[in-house]
Amino acid sequence: MGARLSAGAGRYDLGQNAEINVTPFVDVMLVLLIIFMVAAPLATATLKVELPTVSRTPSGTPRPPVFIDVGASGQVYLEGRPIAAGQLIAGLTAEIGGPKPTDERVMVRGDKGAAYGDVVTVMNLLQQAGFVHLGLVGKES
Repeated sequence: MGARLSAGAGRYDLGQNAEINVTPFVDVMLVLLIIFMVAAPLATATLKVELPTVSRTPSGTPRPPVFIDVGASGQVYLEGRPIAAGQLIAGLTAEIGGPKPTDERVMVRGDKGAAYGDVVTVMNLLQQAGFVHLGLVGKES
Protein backbone atom coordinates (compact mmCIF):
# COMPACT_ATOMS: atom_id res chain seq x y z
CA MET A 1 0.00 0.00 0.00
CA GLY A 2 1.10 3.48 -0.62
CA ALA A 3 0.03 6.93 0.39
CA ARG A 4 -0.95 9.69 -1.96
CA LEU A 5 0.04 13.17 -1.09
CA SER A 6 -1.94 15.80 -2.92
CA ALA A 7 -1.91 19.48 -2.41
CA GLY A 8 -5.40 20.62 -1.83
CA ALA A 9 -6.57 23.68 0.09
CA GLY A 10 -3.66 23.64 2.47
CA ARG A 11 -4.18 20.22 4.01
CA TYR A 12 -2.89 16.74 3.18
CA ASP A 13 -5.19 13.89 2.18
CA LEU A 14 -3.56 10.62 3.25
CA GLY A 15 -5.86 8.12 1.51
CA GLN A 16 -4.93 4.65 0.31
CA ASN A 17 -3.36 4.11 -3.10
CA ALA A 18 -4.63 0.90 -4.72
CA GLU A 19 -2.30 0.98 -7.73
CA ILE A 20 0.17 -1.92 -7.97
CA ASN A 21 3.68 -1.18 -9.09
CA VAL A 22 4.83 -4.13 -11.22
CA THR A 23 8.20 -2.72 -12.25
CA PRO A 24 10.17 -4.42 -9.44
CA PHE A 25 8.42 -7.72 -10.20
CA VAL A 26 9.33 -7.51 -13.90
CA ASP A 27 12.93 -6.62 -13.02
CA VAL A 28 13.24 -9.67 -10.76
CA MET A 29 11.70 -11.97 -13.40
CA LEU A 30 14.09 -10.74 -16.10
CA VAL A 31 17.09 -11.27 -13.82
CA LEU A 32 15.89 -14.82 -13.02
CA LEU A 33 15.33 -15.51 -16.72
CA ILE A 34 18.88 -14.46 -17.56
CA ILE A 35 20.28 -16.56 -14.70
CA PHE A 36 18.41 -19.68 -15.88
CA MET A 37 19.39 -19.09 -19.51
CA VAL A 38 23.04 -18.99 -18.50
CA ALA A 39 22.84 -21.88 -16.01
CA ALA A 40 20.79 -24.35 -18.12
CA PRO A 41 23.54 -25.22 -20.64
CA LEU A 42 26.01 -25.66 -17.80
CA ALA A 43 23.69 -28.08 -15.99
CA THR A 44 23.53 -30.60 -18.84
CA ALA A 45 26.19 -33.25 -18.64
CA THR A 46 27.82 -34.18 -21.92
CA LEU A 47 29.70 -37.41 -22.28
CA LYS A 48 31.88 -38.16 -25.25
CA VAL A 49 31.31 -41.72 -26.49
CA GLU A 50 33.12 -43.30 -29.40
CA LEU A 51 30.69 -45.70 -31.06
CA PRO A 52 31.97 -48.79 -32.84
CA THR A 53 31.41 -49.17 -36.55
CA VAL A 54 28.75 -51.54 -37.85
CA SER A 55 29.67 -54.03 -40.55
CA ARG A 56 26.10 -55.15 -41.25
CA THR A 57 24.62 -54.22 -44.58
CA PRO A 58 21.07 -52.90 -44.75
CA SER A 59 18.54 -55.64 -45.41
CA GLY A 60 16.55 -53.67 -47.99
CA THR A 61 12.82 -53.75 -48.43
CA PRO A 62 10.92 -56.75 -47.11
CA ARG A 63 9.10 -59.05 -49.46
CA PRO A 64 5.35 -58.65 -49.74
CA PRO A 65 3.39 -61.06 -47.55
CA VAL A 66 1.95 -64.33 -48.81
CA PHE A 67 -1.85 -64.50 -48.65
CA ILE A 68 -3.77 -67.62 -47.72
CA ASP A 69 -7.55 -67.56 -48.07
CA VAL A 70 -10.07 -69.81 -46.36
CA GLY A 71 -13.35 -69.93 -48.27
CA ALA A 72 -16.86 -70.30 -46.87
CA SER A 73 -16.86 -74.01 -47.69
CA GLY A 74 -13.49 -74.55 -45.96
CA GLN A 75 -11.47 -74.61 -49.19
CA VAL A 76 -7.93 -73.24 -48.76
CA TYR A 77 -6.38 -70.96 -51.40
CA LEU A 78 -2.69 -70.07 -51.66
CA GLU A 79 -2.25 -66.76 -53.49
CA GLY A 80 -5.64 -67.26 -55.16
CA ARG A 81 -5.01 -70.87 -56.26
CA PRO A 82 -6.94 -73.69 -54.57
CA ILE A 83 -4.76 -76.11 -52.63
CA ALA A 84 -5.47 -79.05 -50.36
CA ALA A 85 -4.91 -78.39 -46.64
CA GLY A 86 -2.39 -81.25 -46.50
CA GLN A 87 -0.33 -79.68 -49.31
CA LEU A 88 -0.44 -76.15 -47.89
CA ILE A 89 3.00 -76.18 -46.25
CA ALA A 90 4.71 -77.73 -49.28
CA GLY A 91 3.04 -75.23 -51.61
CA LEU A 92 3.90 -72.33 -49.31
CA THR A 93 7.54 -73.40 -49.11
CA ALA A 94 7.66 -73.55 -52.91
CA GLU A 95 5.99 -70.13 -53.10
CA ILE A 96 8.56 -68.42 -50.87
CA GLY A 97 11.45 -70.16 -52.60
CA GLY A 98 13.05 -72.08 -49.77
CA PRO A 99 12.66 -73.39 -46.24
CA LYS A 100 13.02 -70.13 -44.28
CA PRO A 101 9.63 -69.77 -42.59
CA THR A 102 10.79 -67.52 -39.75
CA ASP A 103 11.49 -64.59 -42.10
CA GLU A 104 8.26 -64.69 -44.10
CA ARG A 105 5.04 -62.82 -43.37
CA VAL A 106 1.87 -64.83 -43.99
CA MET A 107 -1.57 -63.23 -43.99
CA VAL A 108 -4.68 -65.37 -43.51
CA ARG A 109 -7.97 -64.12 -44.91
CA GLY A 110 -11.03 -65.98 -43.74
CA ASP A 111 -14.41 -65.68 -45.45
CA LYS A 112 -17.22 -64.32 -43.28
CA GLY A 113 -19.08 -67.60 -43.73
CA ALA A 114 -16.04 -69.80 -43.04
CA ALA A 115 -16.05 -71.93 -39.95
CA TYR A 116 -13.83 -70.64 -37.17
CA GLY A 117 -12.26 -74.07 -36.82
CA ASP A 118 -11.12 -74.08 -40.47
CA VAL A 119 -9.26 -70.77 -40.04
CA VAL A 120 -7.67 -71.92 -36.77
CA THR A 121 -6.63 -75.22 -38.37
CA VAL A 122 -4.80 -73.34 -41.13
CA MET A 123 -3.09 -71.08 -38.59
CA ASN A 124 -2.05 -74.10 -36.50
CA LEU A 125 -0.54 -75.77 -39.58
CA LEU A 126 1.45 -72.61 -40.31
CA GLN A 127 2.70 -72.29 -36.73
CA GLN A 128 3.74 -75.95 -36.57
CA ALA A 129 5.71 -75.47 -39.80
CA GLY A 130 7.64 -72.58 -38.22
CA PHE A 131 5.86 -69.55 -39.65
CA VAL A 132 5.81 -67.05 -36.80
CA HIS A 133 4.80 -63.82 -38.56
CA LEU A 134 1.11 -64.56 -39.06
CA GLY A 135 -1.65 -62.03 -39.49
CA LEU A 136 -5.40 -62.00 -39.96
CA VAL A 137 -6.80 -59.75 -42.67
CA GLY A 138 -10.24 -58.20 -42.45
CA LYS A 139 -12.23 -55.88 -44.66
CA GLU A 140 -12.46 -52.23 -43.68
CA SER A 141 -15.98 -50.95 -43.22
